Amino acid sequence: MGRREWLALLFGLAAVAGLTLLRAADPYPLQVARETTFDLFQQLRPREAPAGLPIRIIDIDEASLADHGQWPWPRSTMADIANRLTELGAAAVVFDLLFSEPDRLSPSRSAWSGDDYDALFAAALSSGPSVLSLAQSSRAEETALAPKSGLAMTGEEPLGALPQLGGAAEPIAVLAEAAQGLGVASLDRDGAGVARRLPMLWRNGASVLPALSAEALRVALGVSTLVVIGDSAGAGTVEQLRIGDIAVPTGPSGDIWLYYRHLPPEIYVPARDLLSDAYQNLAPQIAGHIVLVGASASGLLDIRASALGVAIPGVSIHAQALEQMLTGVFLDRADWVGGLEIVVFALAGLLIVLAVVFTGPVIGLLISLVVGALLLASSWWAFVQPRLLIDPSFALLGALLLYAAMAFFRFAVTDADRRRIRRAFAHYVEPSLLSRIETDARLLKLGGDLRDLTVMFSDVRNFSALAERTTPAGLVSILNRLFAALGAAIVEQQGTIDKFMGDAVMAFWNAPVDVDRHAERACLAALSMREALERLNATGNEPITIGIGIATGPALVGNMGFERRFDYSCVGDTVNVASRIEGVCRMVGYDILVTEETASAASDMAFLPAGSVELKGMSGREPIHVLVGNAGLRANPAFAALASAHARLLAALASGQDHSAALDACRRAALDIDARLGAFYDACLLRREDFVADPRVRT
Repeated sequence: MGRREWLALLFGLAAVAGLTLLRAADPYPLQVARETTFDLFQQLRPREAPAGLPIRIIDIDEASLADHGQWPWPRSTMADIANRLTELGAAAVVFDLLFSEPDRLSPSRSAWSGDDYDALFAAALSSGPSVLSLAQSSRAEETALAPKSGLAMTGEEPLGALPQLGGAAEPIAVLAEAAQGLGVASLDRDGAGVARRLPMLWRNGASVLPALSAEALRVALGVSTLVVIGDSAGAGTVEQLRIGDIAVPTGPSGDIWLYYRHLPPEIYVPARDLLSDAYQNLAPQIAGHIVLVGASASGLLDIRASALGVAIPGVSIHAQALEQMLTGVFLDRADWVGGLEIVVFALAGLLIVLAVVFTGPVIGLLISLVVGALLLASSWWAFVQPRLLIDPSFALLGALLLYAAMAFFRFAVTDADRRRIRRAFAHYVEPSLLSRIETDARLLKLGGDLRDLTVMFSDVRNFSALAERTTPAGLVSILNRLFAALGAAIVEQQGTIDKFMGDAVMAFWNAPVDVDRHAERACLAALSMREALERLNATGNEPITIGIGIATGPALVGNMGFERRFDYSCVGDTVNVASRIEGVCRMVGYDILVTEETASAASDMAFLPAGSVELKGMSGREPIHVLVGNAGLRANPAFAALASAHARLLAALASGQDHSAALDACRRAALDIDARLGAFYDACLLRREDFVADPRVRT
């Protein structure tokens, strides 16, 4: 690992450390992102609940206000509501409404003495399982009301961990004394816009007041005492609240995470229906139910934002909490989860840093995406299965920032050498191989390197005639389409395109870096070029034919030219042989010819010997083969039959014996393999001397 890689690694470690410290500090924006993520989880998978839970809401809605007048209603009306709910058999009558002042509409407060509506309401409350609410208020003094429930505690004293109620708007004394229960209706202790957590217990001096939902459940169950289970480890926090046989697991400060669902419409009963003459028809909906009385009318200002992203009446939030307690479905964010998130991020960040440093930005990005996906999937699984709240937001954001920082650092510092190499060689080195050179610049040896190469030449047949029949612009268009198709086939097999020369293409394999099975790759590229040409000809343009020659052997590869103008190319006998055998494709009658060395190096391919030909400007003869197909064709029994017949034909031609039967067998077998072989066998009769043993064969 070089100096710049070490610098990148140190930079990455510093970035991971900084982000980890940021997460440990947990500033407010991170808290908002975390809770917004948990909201999204609930929106994607709201809580499920069985049908028929014994909870109803008497809804003071717009229609009820229209029938019975604007708010506040007289306490005599509230007394009617309480009396009728008790008559209908409600298990608990819970008012999520504040009665902190005497009724101004009561006749007893007028000049003509009459009924005291507050007394009527108090009498109704005292005759049934009623619960009144109080709420935090910055303008009020600390309440002196005593809780209606008893309180027992086990474990370490947890009162110090409970939220302080402070000033509270409370019901007037006559009502508070009459009610069987008192509960705090405030939905959270921090005044956040979204109701996400609900304190089950509030500290009021030396006493403890329960939440409205907890008190409602206590009254409905007929339980006199709440049991608070403190932390057994001595941390002075709350672990659980027990209401009769119902256990409510809480956070350290005695709160629960609200897990919302979309409440069905039947849970709401309009208040005007209860106040109508036909109210007794509601008995099946009320009997044995915990009935919450609250308002959904917008003018009563009790509309809150929920984690589901919709505004809902505040009274329905208490109903949601009651459903959670009755079904035992709770969300949990244990104390150790925050520490786990920090450790996981640090490990994930370290992995991303190592990935970018040792594999590069692209692979590093893929690994970063995989890490992010795993973190997100793990958080989602924890939410769905054990209902554990694990925050993926900071890990994802941190991973993004970390990858961006590492990629920028690598681009600005570590990749300086790569950019220099690309500027110097991108105009003549095939791009996919250039990436390998950039990874290790030592692979590129400037000034010439003797390597074992496979060289290919391809040329258009009858190009001069085609040029005569085509306009210059049309000819350029044809060549561009042709070279695009042929070049793509070469590049796909990791070949380096040396140059385009008029109507010809030169390419080679195994330089500037090593390419495994380069002879085989060159042959596969030639077959792909044949297929690409067939597709091009099928588009309706004037048919084009090409010849391809391939040779394998040593050649000198490197910079050719002078310092102001140079090309990365190769020279040597192997290059000349490839060029010459491409030139004899017409004489041989087949479009792809290879040397003996190429056929031996790519022995899995389907070759047929084609004799030994004389090459222009070279002494001796060159043994050649026609490339018929790939390894799949070679394993085909039909090709095995053709190869057997072909061997008999070559033996007959070499010995001067009658070859008619062998030739017919070859032609019949070739029909199932490649129709082009017909022209090849026709040409064999015209070049019998190429199949006779000749001491001048090149070795």
